[in-house]
Amino acid sequence: MQAKTSNPPDGGYGWVVVASAFTVMGLTVAVLKTFGLLFFEIQQHFDELASTTSWITSVAITIFHLGAPVASSLCARYTHRAVVITGGLLAFSGMALGFLGLNMVWMYATTGFLQGLGISFSWIPAISIVSHYFSKKRALASAIASAGECVFAFTFGPFFQWLISQYGWKGALLIIGGIQLNICACGVLMRPLASSCLHEARHYETETPPGDGESRIKEEDKSPITHKTFNWMLVRQPEFVLYAIFGILAAMSFFVPPLFLVPLSYSMGIDDSWTASLLSILAVVDFAGRLLCGWYANLHVTKSVHLLTVTITLISTSLMLLPLANNYLSLAIFTGFYGFFFGTTVAIHITVLADVVGMPDFDSALGLFMLIRSTGGFVGPPLAGLIVDMTGDYRAGFYMAGTTLILSAVVLVTLDQLQQRKEKGIQTNTKQENSALPYSTLHLLKLQ
Repeated sequence: MQAKTSNPPDGGYGWVVVASAFTVMGLTVAVLKTFGLLFFEIQQHFDELASTTSWITSVAITIFHLGAPVASSLCARYTHRAVVITGGLLAFSGMALGFLGLNMVWMYATTGFLQGLGISFSWIPAISIVSHYFSKKRALASAIASAGECVFAFTFGPFFQWLISQYGWKGALLIIGGIQLNICACGVLMRPLASSCLHEARHYETETPPGDGESRIKEEDKSPITHKTFNWMLVRQPEFVLYAIFGILAAMSFFVPPLFLVPLSYSMGIDDSWTASLLSILAVVDFAGRLLCGWYANLHVTKSVHLLTVTITLISTSLMLLPLANNYLSLAIFTGFYGFFFGTTVAIHITVLADVVGMPDFDSALGLFMLIRSTGGFVGPPLAGLIVDMTGDYRAGFYMAGTTLILSAVVLVTLDQLQQRKEKGIQTNTKQENSALPYSTLHLLKLQ
């Protein structure tokens, strides 16, 4: 009975946690996405090159990914609530100290390093605790939480522009930092669910030989405790390694389209006002894709890894077709397809990670996955830029991104085949063990 009552609630207070995570997504990643609005102001103030100023965002993104294993380890040692609150304080400190604007190195250390660490300490535990609170509805809950990034990014654009016009870039930084303090309030609402891993022990119990009920109960009781340390040994599991390779290849592609979409539209002679609307289209269809995919995945009609493989294939197809656009309408249509399927991928890929490693190791896996995936994000844009420079055509960057995504889909197919063989092997071993048991023992098992 203990394992039964320890299952994730799949609703109830869990929706409060989802709402909190929704807000955290908006106050972290959405802020990072729209920070480019402050880019020109900071560059002019310090009279620096664009490449020098861009290191502020680069440092923040780097620390966001490098801090993921640290955040996951702290979640395992303490609570998700404590780490989220710490992240909110760090994010506020980064913006508030950046308000002083002493020099560019100061901006790297504050708005770059502290902000990136704050985002990492907020984002990782927020998306993780949602997965702990939900099992059957995990895909839907994760999709709703991640949609906060789209909603806040859509509204932050004009709001940040207004802040800069009214208070200057320094005042805007201070106000944005104050808004990010709401991350702490969201963290307070993330009530710890210490026994969220116990449902995994039920599967263990069904595979434990009979006659050892006491040891099974002890194993269940130990489950939440034995996974309270960061599991670095995940890098030795073939399934996790394959999924990490998928993450690297996908990250190499995902950062390329937003980088070259605007320059591509300019090269096609599209007016500036119409070009800006492409970004709004991306945000809207991204949001719709996340919610629709979360709803569909919640029906459990399709295996999560199969659904992810389909969405990745559709993204690669849309990226291959996008360069064929010859006017604004066709470009907007292909951009919409890309944004929609990108949203579906973001909605499901964390759920697939939970399926691959299991919930007891999920926190560790999320941290390691983010860390390993960051290499793709660092390599992808420069590689695409090099290809664009060599060809003299922005379309080449989209072809590169589409090709890389096709490779990532192949990795997912390989992962699925490995999982199926492993499941068949477990079923075969179980049948052999059961056939070797005496009839009386089998009869008792059926009665239980």
